[in-house]
Amino acid sequence: MSENKNPHVDEVKELEAKSATAARLFDIRRIIGGLFVVYGVIVTIAGITASDADLKKAQDININLWTGIGMLALGIFFLVWLKLRPTAPPTPDEDA
Repeated sequence: MSENKNPHVDEVKELEAKSATAARLFDIRRIIGGLFVVYGVIVTIAGITASDADLKKAQDININLWTGIGMLALGIFFLVWLKLRPTAPPTPDEDA
């Protein structure tokens, strides 16, 4: 009994694997979550190091600190969502 080795099938499987990896890598939740975490850290640091003059401009509300914490929370939410519900790999077409 001989196995039917078709190089085209191997190429298609390799392409599908690369496509699934690219889909997971460029998932919009990863991009949005990562950007919000990075910017949230920057804005939170700006809020922690705010001077009295900066606080006086904002009526004694440390808006950078609160905004940074909100951005961090949103970014972490997106990353946790990505971890709990990963992108499903694309299904091969029945026609192919």
